[in-house]
Amino acid sequence: MKTIYNQLTTLGLSGIKDALTLQTEQPTHYRELAFEERLSLLLDNELNARSQRKIARLTRQAKFRVHAGIEQLDYRAKRNLNKSQIRTLAQGEWLRLHQNILITGATGCGKTYLACAFGHQHCQQGQSVFYFRLKELLEKMFFAQADGTYRKLIGKLTNADLLILDDWGLEPLNAQQRSDLLELIDARYDSKSTLIASQLPQEHWYKMIGESTHADAILDRLVHGSIKIELEGESMRKMTNNLTDGDHSV
Repeated sequence: MKTIYNQLTTLGLSGIKDALTLQTEQPTHYRELAFEERLSLLLDNELNARSQRKIARLTRQAKFRVHAGIEQLDYRAKRNLNKSQIRTLAQGEWLRLHQNILITGATGCGKTYLACAFGHQHCQQGQSVFYFRLKELLEKMFFAQADGTYRKLIGKLTNADLLILDDWGLEPLNAQQRSDLLELIDARYDSKSTLIASQLPQEHWYKMIGESTHADAILDRLVHGSIKIELEGESMRKMTNNLTDGDHSV
């Protein structure tokens, strides 16, 4: 048996190794099963282990700002948050259709939490996700231009199934930022999905981007056919501080 365990370790089949250990330690539970049934259980455990490792890797890679879950969303407040719509979006059809989601609302109303909840949900479904604050991403792209890694960065961001851009519109863009953002949005257009979270109402995005040619091109690619969620109501941060112990949904 030790030789088999060593072989499984060498092959990287830790799921089978763990399941085989369980079968060995509890032989009476598996005695009545045929060889094919026991083998199927071993393989199922390996597949499940690989799936969990992939989800963990995708979640680490995304670098979410907060740990959030769709099942923890608070629908009690008058926030214009539709439970049926959220459940439908959580199934991921919008990603398969390469649609975008635009989340707007006042400071503290839960935009970041909702964005990260969608991100976590789609990592669970095996989708690759990246989370950035817009300012952080634009700085990263600027420095990538300087150190020669810009093409590699663009390629990585272009290939992500979902790109989340939070704090959209906090500051006006300069010429270089407009150019970089357009290149990225254009590369993802109609092939991948982008989620925008912004406290700036959509009608002011054009002015934030600045130059008309870039603004038209960026907004046309982001807004056309997008799914809009306009959050309302009191700051969820203030409300969370007043919740009873153990109730921390947002």
